[in-house]
Amino acid sequence: MARRKEKTLNRDDVLREAFVLLEERGLAGLSMRALAERLDVQAPALYWHFADKAELVSLMTRAIYDEARGAVTSGGTARDWLLAYGRALHHRLATQRDAARLCVNAAPIGVSSTDAASAIAQPLTARGMEREWALEAIASVTSLALGWASFEANGPMHDFLEGMIDLNRSFERGLQALVEGLIPNPAV
Repeated sequence: MARRKEKTLNRDDVLREAFVLLEERGLAGLSMRALAERLDVQAPALYWHFADKAELVSLMTRAIYDEARGAVTSGGTARDWLLAYGRALHHRLATQRDAARLCVNAAPIGVSSTDAASAIAQPLTARGMEREWALEAIASVTSLALGWASFEANGPMHDFLEGMIDLNRSFERGLQALVEGLIPNPAV
């Protein structure tokens, strides 16, 4: 009997394929077994890279947030950063099937809450905001993007809202109003 050749996996490749699987099957179809089949490996091979599905989902979520943060240019004020981050996150969530649901359901992993808070707040603290204020502002913009993307992904709600408003324009107006309320001083 011929032995099956071992396939070399790395975490980045597995994450990339997990996003493809999410796009194809949605969150309900994202499982370790389905991912292993997609990668043509046995499911236990995935556990060298992820403790369980919860860790996979958490790392996928981290990748979504990292991508949105990475899309923001380094210059500008705190207001500019928040607007750019909100737009980038909304775009990422709106273009990946079930991405908003994935993010809402994932547990944070990997670092202490103190370290995470400093890293999350860093783009705004570097622009002169206090850490707590920065965290609240980022959480508010993140919540708007997640909620808006959830409405857009819900077929009946999407159709209902689209009949009344321009969804993209309305998100932009809401984002600008939120950021204006969070940072009323244009210099910050």
